[in-house]
Amino acid sequence: MQILKLENMSKTYGKNKKSKQYIALRNISFEVKKGEFIGVMGASGSGKTTLLNLLGSIDKPTTGRFFIANKDVIALNKKQLAKHRMENIGFIFQDYNLLETMTLKENIILPLALSGHNPKSIEQKLKKIAENTGITKVLDKYPYEVSGGEQQRAAACRALITNPKIILADEPTGNLDSKSSKDLLNLLSFINEEYEATILMVTHDVFAASYCQKIMFIRDGEIYNELYSGKDKKEFFDSIIDVMSVLGGE
Repeated sequence: MQILKLENMSKTYGKNKKSKQYIALRNISFEVKKGEFIGVMGASGSGKTTLLNLLGSIDKPTTGRFFIANKDVIALNKKQLAKHRMENIGFIFQDYNLLETMTLKENIILPLALSGHNPKSIEQKLKKIAENTGITKVLDKYPYEVSGGEQQRAAACRALITNPKIILADEPTGNLDSKSSKDLLNLLSFINEEYEATILMVTHDVFAASYCQKIMFIRDGEIYNELYSGKDKKEFFDSIIDVMSVLGGE
């Protein structure tokens, strides 16, 4: 089942004739099926974060269009777009983006509360997801009272609790130490398998990318190469390094 489809999508900044134009993405087309865990890699300025911003409706493409669950996102009006973003997209950011004045529990259930779900339904969803991600004991703590790894787990719970069509993760391990990074990647793999969640993850970290089923490499706003994970994880890891060395990865 197809979850995401892009058709010749481009993004150009600086449309004014007096300002210098910068093409961030050039006619990108690809499809993502339900349950896929895909990594997006490329050197700094290649267009990978621009791509994520467009898919999350944080920005609009200059040309082209894309579909999420067969819905033409570009055709949605402002109200429809807000509803679509709330119901169909989960976000996991490098900086967690948790509200410091709310407990982890309140942060996680916020999307459901804003959507008008009843309290009993919210508690049931929270209980299951908190148990599965191992943060039940810290739900009543505030973000500043827990570790970065626990904050990122809470952010992952918040992204998942609405049962979105796709989860967009932007450098999710960027602010974590090696142990917390590995824990989060194992969690994302668990979410991908247990919930059949579709994940698109932008990363510069080869170790993080090796957890994906497929890697799309972007160069100068275009898809340069694709790699698929096989049975040999070390071989996949080495192949990612080889491509990134050509692209000038960080």
